[in-house]
Amino acid sequence: MAGPQCCANPPILSPACGDGIVVDDLGGFRAYTAGSPDSKLAVLLISDVYGFEAPNLRKIADEIATSGFFVVVPDLLYDDPYSANNPERPISIWIQSHSPDKGCQDAKPIIAALKNKGISAVGACGFCWGGKVVLELAKSCEIEAAVLCHPSFINVDDINGVKCPILILGAENDHLSPPELLKQCEQALCLASEESHIVKIFPGVAHGWTVRYKADDAAAVKRAQEAHQDMLKWFTQHVK
Repeated sequence: MAGPQCCANPPILSPACGDGIVVDDLGGFRAYTAGSPDSKLAVLLISDVYGFEAPNLRKIADEIATSGFFVVVPDLLYDDPYSANNPERPISIWIQSHSPDKGCQDAKPIIAALKNKGISAVGACGFCWGGKVVLELAKSCEIEAAVLCHPSFINVDDINGVKCPILILGAENDHLSPPELLKQCEQALCLASEESHIVKIFPGVAHGWTVRYKADDAAAVKRAQEAHQDMLKWFTQHVK
């Protein structure tokens, strides 16, 4: 269940941030895109509860795009990101309108649209809320590789049926996906999947560290960048 960690360190959203562009209709959704649309390889980044206008998330998209991927950050929250400033709509209420299972179904026409445009392979990374979305995509043959960054709302049973290489990046201090749970997921992957998989726990960090770091905190930026490099390496290896 979501708790305070899920919503800690909210970003200051900015619709104009990033080096890419926002398109109004990609598979029926608005999306931030970065990189060459002529690329044959794409990466889908699925946001946390704060949505696709988070500056750090778009910065990650821009970084991945420099390696030759066409990167898409869709607005799967329908212009309705979670806001801690609305006491009448706590996360327990907000999530009822934005289930990760619905996010997974919404992502599928976006992937189909990419492949209709000539994309031959798609990887996906999900952050927090988006981690569960990507985990479900990994069981549907929609993507060639998956990365979960400090995922929320997952359990060991969710691992059953994974059909693509999967990388899980967890935090030492995480009440939503604690190291013990992620190690159990690793064991389940060993038993239930023949696909490549890695579970890596980062010491000294908390839930959300890969995308909700402060740009003026050099140590936090360094730890986040290590995770970003792990993500990029995974996609480079498996999205071909």
